[in-house]
Amino acid sequence: MQFHKKTSVGKYSFLIKLLIKIAFVFLLFFVGIALVDKIDFPKPNKKIEKIIPNENLKIVK
Repeated sequence: MQFHKKTSVGKYSFLIKLLIKIAFVFLLFFVGIALVDKIDFPKPNKKIEKIIPNENLKIVK
């Protein structure tokens, strides 16, 4: 009997590698969102209110 070397890891190795890459991308995405959430963006101090006169409004049916 002759020895045959198997060069392929398995038929599911491609799928496992793809799932690991997708999980890594999602992990980077969520870490990026968490880091952006930590940034303290400036907020306006006073309430912004704009009065729109009734004559500029148009009724659309």
